[in-house]
Amino acid sequence: MCGIMGYVGARPIAKDVVLQGLKSLEYRGYDSAGIALIHNGKLWVEKRAGKIDELIAGLNPEVPQGCTAIGHTRWATHGRPTDENAHPHFDCSQTIAVIHNGIIENYRELKEELLAEGHRFTSQTDTEVLAHLIEEHSAHADSLEDAVRGALQGVRGAYAIAVLSLEHPDEIVAAKTASPLVIGLGEGENFLASDVPALLPHTKRTLFLNDGEIAVLRRDSVKIMDFEGREISREPTVIRWDPITAQKQGFKHFMLKEIHEQPQAVANTLHGRLDLESGRIYLDEIELSPERTQQLEGITLIGCGTAYHAAWTAKYLWQRILNLPITVELASEFRYGEPYLSPNTLVVAVSQSGETADTLAGVRLARERGAPVLAITNTMGSSLSREADFTLYTHAGPEIGVASTKCFLVQLAALGLLGLRLTELRGSLPQDLDVRRALEALAEAPGLIERTLKLEEPIQALAQKFYDKPNFLYLGRDLLCPIAYEGALKLKEISYIHAEGYAAGEMKHGPIALIDENMPVVVLVTKHSVYEKVFSNIEEVKARKGIVIALTDTESPDLARVADHIVTVPEADPWVIPMVFTVPLQLFAYHIAVLRGTDVDQPRNLAKSVTVE
Repeated sequence: MCGIMGYVGARPIAKDVVLQGLKSLEYRGYDSAGIALIHNGKLWVEKRAGKIDELIAGLNPEVPQGCTAIGHTRWATHGRPTDENAHPHFDCSQTIAVIHNGIIENYRELKEELLAEGHRFTSQTDTEVLAHLIEEHSAHADSLEDAVRGALQGVRGAYAIAVLSLEHPDEIVAAKTASPLVIGLGEGENFLASDVPALLPHTKRTLFLNDGEIAVLRRDSVKIMDFEGREISREPTVIRWDPITAQKQGFKHFMLKEIHEQPQAVANTLHGRLDLESGRIYLDEIELSPERTQQLEGITLIGCGTAYHAAWTAKYLWQRILNLPITVELASEFRYGEPYLSPNTLVVAVSQSGETADTLAGVRLARERGAPVLAITNTMGSSLSREADFTLYTHAGPEIGVASTKCFLVQLAALGLLGLRLTELRGSLPQDLDVRRALEALAEAPGLIERTLKLEEPIQALAQKFYDKPNFLYLGRDLLCPIAYEGALKLKEISYIHAEGYAAGEMKHGPIALIDENMPVVVLVTKHSVYEKVFSNIEEVKARKGIVIALTDTESPDLARVADHIVTVPEADPWVIPMVFTVPLQLFAYHIAVLRGTDVDQPRNLAKSVTVE
């Protein structure tokens, strides 16, 4: 999410280069845009909420081209999408400009320290602390790079930054950890971007920054150092992608790219919201007080499709910790069942786009009945966010593939945080729940998802064996029941194979009649929950000659005996198990669809956002 573009060169074309670069990064999603450039000893700035075209249309005609400039498109994390919160941000004297992708986790404490030192802030963002920190260190630094390096020593979080300074008008200093940055090498000019497509009109020679590195870009040189100041030598990479392939970053489809973006997407959603040292959760944007939360008499979660599966998974997790009745409803059916709603019923509405018609209709019913509504969505300024009382944003960035992948995982992450926070506010933590342990488990989720993605090769081989089967059955219990449904949904969405998700215990109440030697049955098995019962279900499938594909986190001789194929995922805490089990199911569906030659990114008859009932 967010876009960064920078230019330093001999030609006074910086403004156009940066604005064109930002336009090429629009696919990443954003809610505001801005540019800063240096010309004739002055720092010129234009920024505003809205699209890049609005920024361009509103540019002061006196703004020159300049030879050094940085620009940014922002996806709001801290602070609403307003002109003031748009990037770039400045120090007190407005001689240093900073743009930033990512999240500064400890910005609150840094801001308090800077305020105590007399610094003045003009935005609600975490980014602005970086400008003031660089200002503090500039007083004692020999160079801008030293000031940036010193400023970052006390910063925790994920970031990619670019910095301009009037004191150093012919250079851009960049630094990164976790968020991407790539340098484009030109002749007498150099470029900086958060993604390759912005560079391709100018150069195909690139340098990719690694975590913990700082770069200084001048018109005739690029220097890369680690955070200790040691210079790093690196050979350029020549990009041979066309623009569309560049947007896909070399992946064959957007869906596969988005599956592989899930570790970062989950990390982005968690960053700044959990503090492992104190065991605290920060969800400031939802503004629920302990008093109001303690008055709740029940919670109802609503959603459609994949969002419904996320809500259903949350129900299983929340029932373990919240001493409240919790229901989950298909949003398309919610209002027809005359649900019980009152001012003490919290309605949690989940929607990737925030424009799902059925979910919005359910929200309106809840508001008519006086029930508070909390939205979980990936889209800033969506209808859902405007109609809800509170909004908890996920930070997946844009999801172009119609079949939702990374938005599902970030919904699970956000719902996990929300459940723990509600439990804290109610003061109803079960004796056996260690919040710090649960938060540590969530913090480990990106790494576990990354490890699970390494199973792609054996999953692809498995897809080769089964892509021509006309029917599939997916079985799961407890936490993995909604995940079985999600796995079946992904397969039918993109491969057009008939697939059904079922609660494993319900198999004998009907679906068992379908099982024969031609029926693949995907069974989700975790040692953390009802293992023996799921194993019995597998035995029932094998007794009817069904083909068992076991997805499991346990290596069991008994399982090896009865399963025809086994995929073993990393062991995880129950708060993360649904995420880890989801990834192989996404990959399995994707590779089967590719083998069948379907349109993976835009399956027939489907739309990304269902805005009609």
